[in-house]
Parts: sequence; structure tokens; C-alpha cells
Amino acid sequence: MGAWGAWISRWPGRGAARAARLIACGAMRPASGVPTFDLSDYTSCDTSLRSRGIATLGGALVDIGFVVVEGHQVDGRLIRDVYALWESFFALDDAAKRRYAGVEGGARGYTPLGVEHARDNPTPDLKEFWHVGQELPPDHPLAHEYPPNVWPRELPEIRQPTLALYHELERVAELLLMALAEHFALPEETFAAMTRGGNSVLRILHYPPVAPVAAGPAGGAPALRAAPHEDINLVTLLCEATDAGLELLRRDGSWLPVEARPGQIVVDAGDMLSRVTNQVVPATTHRVVNPPPDANRDRYSMPFFVHPYPACDLAVLERFVSAERPPRFPPVTAGELLAKRLAEIGLER
Repeated sequence: MGAWGAWISRWPGRGAARAARLIACGAMRPASGVPTFDLSDYTSCDTSLRSRGIATLGGALVDIGFVVVEGHQVDGRLIRDVYALWESFFALDDAAKRRYAGVEGGARGYTPLGVEHARDNPTPDLKEFWHVGQELPPDHPLAHEYPPNVWPRELPEIRQPTLALYHELERVAELLLMALAEHFALPEETFAAMTRGGNSVLRILHYPPVAPVAAGPAGGAPALRAAPHEDINLVTLLCEATDAGLELLRRDGSWLPVEARPGQIVVDAGDMLSRVTNQVVPATTHRVVNPPPDANRDRYSMPFFVHPYPACDLAVLERFVSAERPPRFPPVTAGELLAKRLAEIGLER
């Protein structure tokens, strides 16, 4: 049946029929308001297609900080296989999963439910996750910067396809960042060079079904699968999730649902990109809402957080500074900013 078919078979009633129909017809399209960028336009030899694609990507990120990407050539079967493997991991009992927790800052391995929370929100999100990071050759100058990856002993077959997906998303991210640099008339390598050997992380997320009452501390606001937040990194690539729930905050204060059909990747800009562009590109607030009662089931997603190498200078680039728009941020390195933000969300002391 395959991973996607297995999920569909567990979705009850009209939800299962609708999901199967939408996936089969390729109709699970993102909500209106999020432009779609075809990466094959950027890699095309057709200069008009290329220019139009670059303008779409840059315009979307400047306008709303989000874009939906097609034509990226990431194998959909690989995405589904990785989802299925990690579903098996999250089905393990709590004691088995917790054997892989405890890496400082949640940098690698497992982070249990009730740990991570949004900045300025003490209520933990309703999620558990696993982090896979950069694996560099021992003689690479940045190899000592990162902790080794942790892999579940119960599923030795999980490593190879997960790393294959990591490297595929790394490839797509580099192309997107090169296209974005061209949009701003910057040298092509401006953003991409920040990420070479960088501290990028693939997060495999599991959102369990939500209990009827999920209130915050001291009777505060109910917990969400992911409370409103901005990503820390340069850009995030989000493979199509197994269910709806992602929403972005529009400038008018309303929330816009964002869904990707199979074959699409949702991309959003993070704090680090907003910082070096002097907020020309916004780090847009987004969240994952709790499901309605008739769709209260497990949800999986896989964001790929594209990070620079730790010593990368995140000073505002001169291209984005003028008399009317002076630098809005002091200089900081990627490693310093990451450590600060991890402390703010409960992942690092």
C-alpha cells in the first residue's frame, strides 16, 4: 500500500475518501495567497522563464515570507519512505524513545513531548521530534563543530534514506538561495556560501492526537501543536505534511492555512535571513493548529532548517542599508544567535 496509502486507510469516513481523492488528483493545493515557484524555471536555459521564476520567488519572500516550491526533483517515494520509517520509530514505547534523548540543545536525536515551546510562550507544544544534522568527513574544517548524529538501534535501515533526503533538501536550498541572491542583484553565492557545511537540521515531527483538554500552565491558553513562532534559521523547507494544520500570520492579523500537495515543498524565511536583509525579507509568524474532532489523528511533518556554519557573520548586508533604512541589528554570528534562540524556546540551558 505504501506510506501514504497506509495513512489514508486510517483516516475515517469522509476524511479518508477526500484525502485519497485529493492525493490521486493532485488537488491538495496550497491556500490562495501563497505564490508557487517552479525551481525548474530557475535552472532553465530559457532566460524569460528564469527571470520570471526569480521574480516570483523573491517577490513572495519579500511580500509574505512564504512560497510553495515545485519542480525541485526530490523523489516523492523517498519522502514517503522516510515518513514511514520514522512513523515506526514514534510508535515505540516512551522508554525506548527516551534512550535517544539528552543531546544538549536537542541538537541530535530525540526530543520528547512537553519540552520545546515558542519564544515568550511557556506552554510546551504538543509534539515530539528527532533531529538529524550535518555529517562531514573527519578532515573537513567544520567537522568538529557538530555533535555526531544519533540513530535508533531498533531501525538500522532508517539512516541511509534519511541522510539521502537531508542531502536532497540541502541541494534544493542552495538553488533557492542562489536564485534569491540574483533577485536582489547580489553575487550568486551570497546566501548559499553561508550554508556550505552549515549547521542545517532535518527535523522529523510527530504530533499525536490531541487530548480533549490541553490547557496551558495555571489555566492559561490551551496548548497548540506548534504555538505561533518564527523560525531561527535562513530558510526552512517543509516537505508535504501528512495532514493540514500549518497557518501563517498575514499582515492584517488573520491566519492563512498553508497546505502542500504531494510534490510541493513549502518554504519560509527565518530570523537569520530577515536579519541579513535588514527585514526586507520578513520572518513570518506561523503555527500548527490543533485538529478538529473529526480529524484528530497523528500528524507528521519534516521541516529542513537551513542554517549557516556557526562562525558565519550575520551582519546586515550593505545592499539592504540606506540613509532611510539604517541597520536594524548589531553584528552577531550564526552560532551566537542560535544559542540565544535555543535558550528562549527551552532546548538549551
